[in-house]
Amino acid sequence: MRLSTKGRYAVRAMVDLALHASEGPVTREDIARRQGISALYLAQLFAKLIKAGLVESVKGPGGGYVLSRDARQVRASDIIRAVQEPLAPAPCVDAVPRVPCPKVDGCVTYWLWKMLGDKIAEALDSVTLAELREQARQPNPKWQASEASDEPGLPYRLVTESGR
Repeated sequence: MRLSTKGRYAVRAMVDLALHASEGPVTREDIARRQGISALYLAQLFAKLIKAGLVESVKGPGGGYVLSRDARQVRASDIIRAVQEPLAPAPCVDAVPRVPCPKVDGCVTYWLWKMLGDKIAEALDSVTLAELREQARQPNPKWQASEASDEPGLPYRLVTESGR
């Protein structure tokens, strides 16, 4: 399964917003420049993030975007769902299937897609915007596969310069 550009860019934009939140409202143009994302594309994403209650728009001189909630209360899954990115790996296991699958009762792989979708949702639900912000502040972050991850259920841990 591959997350679309919409979902990836929304998470990047929100991490950028969280990183610069202490500076006041952050302009779309500043985020676009730092992240290498089109400002017009960001406008579309921010419209959805505002509608979902994750971001507020500040009008006028010195305006821009601010987080609507503390970064510790925003999950990666909230951001991805806000831009209408399905977390399910197959349409038949969407929370609200667009078209019901006529084969679901006898499908030999339904349980696999359902389990995979649940694990994806679990992983994205377990990461907050605050955690992503802190990881972004790390100098030269490196990820290592680890059986002893910092987060239960996640197969990777962030390794800092100290090796931990």
